[in-house]
Amino acid sequence: MTEQGELDDSAARSEILSKVRALKSKPNSHADVARANAMAYMARHDRGPKPYPCADVVDLFVTRAKDMLSTVSILDSEALVAQECRRYLDESGITTEKVSIWPSLSGLDWSALKESIGASIEFGAPTGSELLGISGVAYALAETGTLVFSSLPDDPASTHLLPETHIAIVKAEQVVHSMEDVFERMRVEGRAMPRALNFVSGPSRTADIEQTIVLGAHGPYRVHVILIRANP
Repeated sequence: MTEQGELDDSAARSEILSKVRALKSKPNSHADVARANAMAYMARHDRGPKPYPCADVVDLFVTRAKDMLSTVSILDSEALVAQECRRYLDESGITTEKVSIWPSLSGLDWSALKESIGASIEFGAPTGSELLGISGVAYALAETGTLVFSSLPDDPASTHLLPETHIAIVKAEQVVHSMEDVFERMRVEGRAMPRALNFVSGPSRTADIEQTIVLGAHGPYRVHVILIRANP
């Protein structure tokens, strides 16, 4: 006991920390063994029920995304993305002083958008004052018209959460049929599970009050999907 009559847990804490330090000194081969065991476990267990086969997952995704109240445009090249963003903003009557774009998309030419709206373009996570966020996706689900976001340093999750309007760029090869296909693709591609994997189906909405649908309750109330059919 300490002088104040409180329990002295310093010895227990020291023991726990010493065990943690010992665990951190495991041989480098431990991670490889753990991964091999995990892969063997998954190989021994079959996937659950699959959805009915789909002839064209991209067409199905477009249909389901519109069902979820997203708007969709289809392009043949990434080079046209900035022009499409400009067209969408002009037709929607959206104005903003600042646009937040994923750093991983900084390689695209955004001059057409910047000249059109006269707003400053920042590559990084939004701070809360941006009315428009532009991002890519990790995957897109055809079965439900859902966008999948993997939280990474150059792909901040807040881009599809904070701004009122969200524009998502989806490549045709990123479209998969079902949620199970997302995790299968991650394993095949050797992707590590990120800190956050978000599944977003259309604009944010709620029906908590008198069962009336209200858009923009917990995030953007406009979602525009730009689908790239062909490689740039």
